[in-house]
Amino acid sequence: MRTLIATMILSIPLTACSGEAVARPITSPAASGRSPAASAVAGAVNCGSTKVVQGSIPQWLDDAGGHNNPSGLPYVIAHPDLAAGFLFAHPLRAGHPENPANKILWVVRTPRTGPLTIDGHPLGAARPTVHEMLPANSGPGEIYPSYVDAPTAGCWQFELQWANSHAQVELNYVAS
Repeated sequence: MRTLIATMILSIPLTACSGEAVARPITSPAASGRSPAASAVAGAVNCGSTKVVQGSIPQWLDDAGGHNNPSGLPYVIAHPDLAAGFLFAHPLRAGHPENPANKILWVVRTPRTGPLTIDGHPLGAARPTVHEMLPANSGPGEIYPSYVDAPTAGCWQFELQWANSHAQVELNYVAS
């Protein structure tokens, strides 16, 4: 009996820190007492200060996306809230996955007069790094379609820079 209890106690931290997504049902905002704006995504593993949400979007995001943002997809809002990313694949997967690929539609709040530069690294580490530069050639709205792959699983911090604006977002990548 003592062995069983010791095994259970020792396994709790391993389970809590595994980084694996655990599917949880989403309760309706009305049932939970939350506002109907957005709710957490089932199975989402947030990292850093960025939350993965799903539901209605802020007015600035609707306007910046030319009132043509994808509906029903989970999304993240950067900090400061000058950019957002719609996640076509969730969870994002480490490596260079296909079917689905790590497609993210970036929508920026301020006018895009040039490319979007994305520089990333694991949260709390300087290496490995990811670097992408996306042209400002899509529409409608202030959008940059992308595929953002990370070489390793974990929480990745990305710096987004365009025109005279910048924002930061953290995204979780799971093992493929």
